[in-house]
Amino acid sequence: MTYRIEALPLAPFTRFFSMSDRELAAVGARRWVADQPGRAPCRVSLRDADAGERLVLVNHAHLTDPGSPYRASGPIFVREAAAEAGAMEGPAPEMLAKRPLSLRVYDARNMMIEGEVIDGRTLDDRLATWFDHPATDQVHIHFAPRGCYLARAVRT
Repeated sequence: MTYRIEALPLAPFTRFFSMSDRELAAVGARRWVADQPGRAPCRVSLRDADAGERLVLVNHAHLTDPGSPYRASGPIFVREAAAEAGAMEGPAPEMLAKRPLSLRVYDARNMMIEGEVIDGRTLDDRLATWFDHPATDQVHIHFAPRGCYLARAVRT
């Protein structure tokens, strides 16, 4: 079974880039400057910010179905210079493949079927296996140590 990995769209986050630090704080967001490579993974471009690059750190609701007990949100980074990665088939982007990941597998009713922690280098194989299961509708990919949402995979 085939799948695609979906990054977040840029449009919902652009308003944060022009906000002052005070305005960001009022909505629970923060400006962030990456202090070293690999510490600020952008959910729009699916690439890590370079040292010195500006981002916003905001809360994002990634599972919003009001009928699901698994509704979820959490902190994400978005690079101010991000270009949308969009949806991609093929090998997982390096940003995902180089991290320990937590996969949360959902059915069409947004009920969790399973969760597992994996080495990111095995992401493509694990997604292929999960999408071989007919009940799998989507897989949310999280950074395992902190639990932050990174991207989702859907059946194609």
